Amino acid sequence: MFRLLALEERGVLTPGHVRLAASSVGRSVRTVQRWLQTAREEGRTARKPRPRFTVTDEVHARLALWCGNAAAVHRELLAQAHASADDSPDGGADGEPAAGTGSGGGVAVPSLATFQRAVRRDLNAGQRAALKGGERARRAHDVHLARPVKWRNACWEGDHKHLPVEVELDGQAVRPWVTWFIDCARNTITGVAVTPHQPSRDAVLAALRIALSRDESGGPYGPIGGLPELVRVDRGKEFLCATVTRALGALAVPVQDLPARRPELKGTVENLNHCVVDMFLVALPGYLHAPTATTGPRARRGDLEGLLSFTEFTARLLDWVRWWNTEHRPQPLAGRTPLQAWQDDPTPIEDVPPALLHSFTLEDAGGEKNLSTKGVYWRGRYYVGPWMHGMDGTRVRVRFVPHHDHEIEVFDAATGAHLGPAHLADAATAVQRAALRRAKDAQRRTMVRALASADRQRRRLGRYGAVTGPGRPEPLAALTAAEAEEQLAAAAGSALAKRALPDLIPPREAPASWARPIHRRRPAAPGTDAGASPPAPGAAHAPGGGPVDGADVEAAEEGGRP
Repeated sequence: MFRLLALEERGVLTPGHVRLAASSVGRSVRTVQRWLQTAREEGRTARKPRPRFTVTDEVHARLALWCGNAAAVHRELLAQAHASADDSPDGGADGEPAAGTGSGGGVAVPSLATFQRAVRRDLNAGQRAALKGGERARRAHDVHLARPVKWRNACWEGDHKHLPVEVELDGQAVRPWVTWFIDCARNTITGVAVTPHQPSRDAVLAALRIALSRDESGGPYGPIGGLPELVRVDRGKEFLCATVTRALGALAVPVQDLPARRPELKGTVENLNHCVVDMFLVALPGYLHAPTATTGPRARRGDLEGLLSFTEFTARLLDWVRWWNTEHRPQPLAGRTPLQAWQDDPTPIEDVPPALLHSFTLEDAGGEKNLSTKGVYWRGRYYVGPWMHGMDGTRVRVRFVPHHDHEIEVFDAATGAHLGPAHLADAATAVQRAALRRAKDAQRRTMVRALASADRQRRRLGRYGAVTGPGRPEPLAALTAAEAEEQLAAAAGSALAKRALPDLIPPREAPASWARPIHRRRPAAPGTDAGASPPAPGAAHAPGGGPVDGADVEAAEEGGRP
């Protein structure tokens, strides 16, 4: 329209221009002429907006209050409109709201279908999902950008994964954790470490050590490895601890700390976390998310029958890692395996010297130690090794793997040369460790039973009957008068102040050598008997039995003896 209006203002508009514009937009010539007439008279070229219901901020807030229940919000709006119509003098005679009232865009409250259509039109899919599931559900509808594909070892991503499978370890069912690193450019798994509990920095260092080393002869990783240019992790404390950052910093490898709860920023390793479940764990006997034939809650596993041992599970996981690197053909690699894509990349690989890899996972204990005939003393315990013979008096430094205090590595303090490993001198046997673990488990079960019993008593005393209308619920704990008196008596008897019983033992007579308080005689009032009146109850007496006089009081105050 703006072009036709401009031609008309210049006086060069012809019917041919109108026919050309009409054929271009797929409208008739009469329709385009009507648009021109409207633009001349009303000064607008867009379609005239129709009054309709829109989702305002107030309606959006009510939808959030009702967790996206549009029908409930519609009922509230209708009730509010009816109340306003009843209170206003121009309301309808039969209680209907007047035209133009309501809470949406200046029009009356529409029908439920119109209201739901307005919600779908004014709120996108992410906003509607956030009303029910919050920010996590909203993020599922976000659009994420893909990072450009670089070269091998340009960037690694690392993460922990709590595997949904149970394995047997020392007579118990445990859920293992896996810590691994993957090359973002070629989808190759560079290093893996498995722990039966939540991993710490020792698992990160162990996986990094495997990832940095390369085994040309084979293994689950093969020639994959080397020194990366960047390691990308989320805000896991195990990845950002001083030990890991210092170890990577010594090799000039920066660690990029990504924001928490943003898995899309490290999509390569997150995709690996999903793939290990769908492609490997679902076929194992201890998989926890397998479908069941019942509609009730999933029963907890009570026995170890059929579970894989931790050793067998680790072997199968490493076999799956080998399959991923050598046989799996991901779609981004255009029909190649990760190993083939790795070998086809001409980017040179920078290897870490084996001497540095030996101490990569070790943390320095700080300070020098003296090697004596008992070994090396560290953290209150002695460590010995067969290579220590004849080295009494040597100054050494201790390095250790975090949380692995059964073995340390000893280095010469002067030259830094590696002398050898040292083991705990008086280590507990497997039988002793098992007995200690059973004792701890027994204490834990006792505590669990006590807490469960207390919870049952709390629920029994705090239960109320159901009500069908507004009112105070009645307690269900029925007690007889005798039971109530018995419980009150037991509670009173348990008070420490009443159990002290201070009057149980009567006081004894004080020794005669003690200084006693003196009772002064008061002069008799005129007209009264000047004789000695009987002492008041509780008055002081001399050791002989009679009352004491004022001279004795003065002597007692001066510290003398009567």
